[in-house]
Amino acid sequence: MSVNLNKQEQSLVNNNFADIMLNRRSVRMYDKNVKITHQEMLDILRETVTAPSAVNLQPWRFVVVESDEGKNKLKPLIRFNQQQNETSAAMVLFFGDLRPQEYANKIYDQAVAEGKMPQEVHDQQLSSIIPYYDALTKEEMTNVVKIDTSIAAMQFMNVARAHGYDTNPMTGFEADQLAEAFDLDPERFVPVMMISIGKAEVAGYESVRLDPENITTFA
Repeated sequence: MSVNLNKQEQSLVNNNFADIMLNRRSVRMYDKNVKITHQEMLDILRETVTAPSAVNLQPWRFVVVESDEGKNKLKPLIRFNQQQNETSAAMVLFFGDLRPQEYANKIYDQAVAEGKMPQEVHDQQLSSIIPYYDALTKEEMTNVVKIDTSIAAMQFMNVARAHGYDTNPMTGFEADQLAEAFDLDPERFVPVMMISIGKAEVAGYESVRLDPENITTFA
């Protein structure tokens, strides 16, 4: 099913990209009374997955931890971010799937069905993509899916702000235990990032950035 962005755009509370980007803050204390419905969370994720990925294999996978039971399960696995876990509407766990090529036929078949790809391109692409990915080492695949999933994570934070929510990206968690704790195969699913989402109770503070002149070269 295609994402109906025109319909979803009507639900946005902030469509000012400059404000979304420049005024994003990492929030650590949220309003505990704010909840996000499953429908709105799925809308946010539908917009999130319009992010690009290598050969469109979309290796990101999400676990939305919102219940008391889920947050209690998460609690011993996070190192420095207990306040976010306790107060946010949800903690969204971003995993990279080390076997994204298993979805290649589904993705490319849909592209043909919707008139977005000719059948001959479908056949040519899959005949090279699947063998290529099958031949990658676990380390190589991990690098690929972490890059793609990180792009989706940044997109999620921007989309969340467009929906009127605040976020905080985190990597301080027990990476070797996270997948199994939430019933995912740890040999297949690599934890990439954890993002809290909700409405700020305490505003995040402004931070500084290095000037591009100090970190850029032109060749």
